[in-house]
Amino acid sequence: MKCDQCDASPNVIIAVDPGRDKCGIAVVHEDGQVIHQAVVSTAEVADAVARLLERYAQATLVLGDRTGARNIGVVLSKRARVSAVMVDEHRSTIQGRRRYFRENPPRGWRRLIPLGLQTPPRPFDDYVAVVIAERYIDSLRHR
Repeated sequence: MKCDQCDASPNVIIAVDPGRDKCGIAVVHEDGQVIHQAVVSTAEVADAVARLLERYAQATLVLGDRTGARNIGVVLSKRARVSAVMVDEHRSTIQGRRRYFRENPPRGWRRLIPLGLQTPPRPFDDYVAVVIAERYIDSLRHR
């Protein structure tokens, strides 16, 4: 999903779902269009975000406020030279998991198993980052 008009747009949010071993990253336009999603190791998150900030110079950086958020926030502010807006990520993992299955429904025999009993076949932290971006966008609309 590419959005050429978004490169210089101030209406782009770069969201990070921090974690101990890996982090989800999503770039979302304020209209809800998902431009980019990735799961990177925690060691690589600062470089990945810095590259995105080079492309989306006017973007707002948002960071989930739970596991490892403080440490990752410090690393991001040093490497990317921008401070992140903290967003409450309570139950965002559950929402991200649901979103993953909505966009990637199980196929074959797996569709017969209730989703509550399934685990996505790959890390879905990028979907959690989309949820975090959407929460930030919703907070702007309710001001």
